[in-house]
Amino acid sequence: MKYAIELYFDHETEQKLFEYPKLLDKEKLSSKYLEWKTRPHVTLACFNDVDEEKCRHIMEDFASSHAALFAYIGSLGFFTDTRTIFASPVMNCSMYDIQREIHGMMSDFDTSGHEWYLPDRWVPHCALALMSEDDAEAFFKAGDLIIRRFEKVAGKFSSIGLVKISFPVEEIFTVDLQG
Repeated sequence: MKYAIELYFDHETEQKLFEYPKLLDKEKLSSKYLEWKTRPHVTLACFNDVDEEKCRHIMEDFASSHAALFAYIGSLGFFTDTRTIFASPVMNCSMYDIQREIHGMMSDFDTSGHEWYLPDRWVPHCALALMSEDDAEAFFKAGDLIIRRFEKVAGKFSSIGLVKISFPVEEIFTVDLQG
């Protein structure tokens, strides 16, 4: 089973970002994001296998010593090979430090095959559309629609959690950043 550690936004920021996948569904361009039953997030790490209880303890310890972080979504991006449209958080040292720390704390778990989520190779992003199963024309129309509607948003990263990467995504646990 594959797992991911995800950094979640405060409720208001999450709702603003969630408007884009809902818009694509309404316009009949893509419903895949909604079908995955995920929520807006930035993935910090991916693993091939995780001891869920050990991970829970690690994440609870982590969350108790880390406060919510400022989150500013300032641009859009595209992974054209997977037809993913995403919002890009403006990065700062704190985010890179948290990602490195998570990898250090979770070093017992297998990250092979997930090189784009490793420190020094990480492409932080918040997916808005997952269109690998949609046709190319729908991807281009969705990109155009999101570009025209995109507004920068400021908020917070307020919690961290573990999910199973399955269809739909299974949220194992989430813990608020409290430090």
